Amino acid sequence: MLYIVFTTGQCNLRCIYCSGSFPSNIVPWKVKYSIRDLVRFIEDDPDPIIAFYGGEPLLNHAFIEEVMDSIDWAKYVIQTNGTLIHRLNVKYWRLFDAVLLSIDGTRDVTDYYRGRGVYEKVVEAAGWLRRVGFNGDLIARMAVSEESDIYRDVTHLLSLGLFDHVHWQLDVVWSNRWRDFDGWLRSSYMPGLAKLVDYWVDEMERGDVMGIAPFKAMAYAVLTGNPLERPPCGAGSSAYAISTDGRILACPIAVYERWAEAGHILRDKPETLRKYQLDAPCIDCPYLAYCGGRCLYAHKERLWGEEGFRKICDATRYLIDKLKVACRKIDGLLKSKVISLDEIKYPPFNNTVEIIP
Repeated sequence: MLYIVFTTGQCNLRCIYCSGSFPSNIVPWKVKYSIRDLVRFIEDDPDPIIAFYGGEPLLNHAFIEEVMDSIDWAKYVIQTNGTLIHRLNVKYWRLFDAVLLSIDGTRDVTDYYRGRGVYEKVVEAAGWLRRVGFNGDLIARMAVSEESDIYRDVTHLLSLGLFDHVHWQLDVVWSNRWRDFDGWLRSSYMPGLAKLVDYWVDEMERGDVMGIAPFKAMAYAVLTGNPLERPPCGAGSSAYAISTDGRILACPIAVYERWAEAGHILRDKPETLRKYQLDAPCIDCPYLAYCGGRCLYAHKERLWGEEGFRKICDATRYLIDKLKVACRKIDGLLKSKVISLDEIKYPPFNNTVEIIP
């Protein structure tokens, strides 16, 4: 199981997407339970994945170190904005299986959304991690919004030669900042996706499977017939978040919503947590095998209403259709052994990459 462990509700940035820290009365800025409580909760899981989350998790680096010292049989992941990378001792960085650094693409778009100078700090952090011996999966985790150009920004991050994979999440559903979402989909995002899929396949023909995380996971589902998990991030079924106050949440962004409270670290074990399932329209959709319902939070909240919910589905279906066509050519590359299916399979374990943007 994946355990997304909040280390703090505090953040040192105020990105446009989320405006910084959680209120301390909702997600306390210090952990209110003991390491012993966490060990007791996880101890019967033979293959746990622990992902540190925030706020900015490195603001509580001492807690991270204590957890990693106490639970030595887990896979470890962290989602960080990358600006405080030196706070954690090098020996711990070498133990991580995956590190997700928040960066939105080019310098201009990253600094626009995250603050002046953030792009440079994240790129420096990525290079430093490689120099000190981090050998795991280094993932650029993008938030994509109206200033983003998906083709430009993804190819830029790949061109840096620092990241193994690039993943993005659309800043939709919870956001009311869009000026023209429909126009952006038609004029920027969808054409950019089509161009990016073509680029991905062109590089495969040269024997190079570029690390575009959503493309890999969805193409693997198409090629093998193995459907994605529902939802693909595992929220409320194989993945839960542990808030700093001990609440167990189905989804790490659902810190306010009562429906997301699946249990408590002091009274529950993983097997006793509430389980969540998708409802209509997802369960009746022919695309479900390839998108897994996309997002439990969006499914439950419908903050943009039914029409907005379906607009996001339209973008997902568009990408799936493009990849299904591309898979005809990819299948030929597999048969001719230009590339291998193992190069496409992703992720190797639930490393918090939600798969569907």
